[in-house]
Amino acid sequence: MPTSRPTVIKRHALFTRFWHWVNFACLIVLLMSGLQIFNAHPSLYWGKDSHFDTPALSVGAIRTGNGELRGITRLGGYRFDTTGILGVSGPETDREIRAFPAWATLPGPRWLAMGRQWHFLAAWIFAPMLFCYLAYLVIGGQLWRRLLPRRQEWRHLGKTIIDHARLRFPRGEEARHYNLLQKLTYLLILFVVAPMVVLTGLTMSPTMDAAWPWLLDLFGGRQTARTLHFLCAAALLAFFIVHVLLVLVSGAINNLRSMITGRYVLPPEKETRDDASQ
Repeated sequence: MPTSRPTVIKRHALFTRFWHWVNFACLIVLLMSGLQIFNAHPSLYWGKDSHFDTPALSVGAIRTGNGELRGITRLGGYRFDTTGILGVSGPETDREIRAFPAWATLPGPRWLAMGRQWHFLAAWIFAPMLFCYLAYLVIGGQLWRRLLPRRQEWRHLGKTIIDHARLRFPRGEEARHYNLLQKLTYLLILFVVAPMVVLTGLTMSPTMDAAWPWLLDLFGGRQTARTLHFLCAAALLAFFIVHVLLVLVSGAINNLRSMITGRYVLPPEKETRDDASQ
């Protein structure tokens, strides 16, 4: 029997697509330049009055009795050998002491001043674009229509999680809308994690602290803000990796086309046993 033509829908508006790709570029620059900045002092602390001899997290190196360099990452009272990944990187004949390796930082060589310039350039694009997009979602009604969960969706949350874990994705009419797991993830990233990155970044600025001293009280001091900034950046990186993987396994061409042209082809419903036998 002849198959029906695929259903094509308009999935993403022009502003959403523009914001997505600008945001994509900014996040790469922010993450890599942020690691360059972190390398200048590879330790994190909690509290307004931080004790620099007891960091919550530190990445460094030690030299063993035979003169070998070993990368050491400390998390609270735990210590891990992370040679070749964190603390010490490079070939055994030419190992370098640095928290994150050169391939993960922008720029690659040790250059704190340039890393800060890249970071601030991307930040002053990312932050205004983020708040413009949040305003667009709220004022334009997109938040209510596309992202706020409906009461009946909570009944199927367990099944949705299992389907995602088994890489089973919505098809047909069900694919027109985000499922509950997607909605909750996007709400968390857009309205909690990303704004936290911006606000904690501002808290680390002495100029902004002078203008808005309440930021220091809100986040418990500059060092706590730095730690929260790092954790939120790590959450964004985790989201970024999972997001890219899901885009690839759920239909890379279709998903990319929807974010470039706005047009998305609904995946057809699975054939029933009777249809398949005809």
